[in-house]
Amino acid sequence: MDKLGNIIFKYRNVIFPIFFALLLFRTMPAFDWEHFEKWGYPIGLAVALTGQTIRALTIGLVYIIRGGRKRKVYAETLVKTGMFAHCRNPLYLGNILIVTGLGIFANSILFYYIGIPLFIFMYMAIIVAEENYLTGKFGEEYIEYCRNVNRFMPNLSGIRETIGSMTFHWRRLIVKEYGTTYMWIICMILLILKNQYLRYGHEVNKTVILILSLLSFFVTLLYAVARYLKKSRRLTAD
Repeated sequence: MDKLGNIIFKYRNVIFPIFFALLLFRTMPAFDWEHFEKWGYPIGLAVALTGQTIRALTIGLVYIIRGGRKRKVYAETLVKTGMFAHCRNPLYLGNILIVTGLGIFANSILFYYIGIPLFIFMYMAIIVAEENYLTGKFGEEYIEYCRNVNRFMPNLSGIRETIGSMTFHWRRLIVKEYGTTYMWIICMILLILKNQYLRYGHEVNKTVILILSLLSFFVTLLYAVARYLKKSRRLTAD
């Protein structure tokens, strides 16, 4: 598992976007469209937004180097504050929830039973590789940290105090997170469009198309502004 995790970590920037693309393929629906539209979209959106909120809190409170070094697992320090005081892998938990939320949007029996479990398995492999690395580098300090903080399930006790006692870095959040946020929102919009076409064909509601098109334009505009501010260094991570 450790070797597999290191391989997946090395190529994760290529592998993980594939999951977003696979969501858009037409597969057998898991639930009939009438029932799915009543509960599928609200639940999927709630799960994805929960994941994004966890990522936002993690990045905004205490930033941790997520890219490794030379595409290998790496850490300069052992971060134990912010969201890392409540969950050892809050960013990964956020990613899993976002993809799970999009998976619910897809209403795909194939993605429900294969895609989501495979995505979680791949992250577990990465986590095993990281845990082995961190144990070797930080020793007893990391082992003690693992005893006190859950791997995935956040311990919400004291989280209000954690958030209230720390400075939230909005600039850093925008600079570091605008791309991920844009990607999953656009994917969500495309999934809704796909579902509308699969259910209604050419009789799809034009008002829905218009609303989704305007939403796509709006989030793309925000993405372009954030990217410009970052590239021009008018907005830098604090």
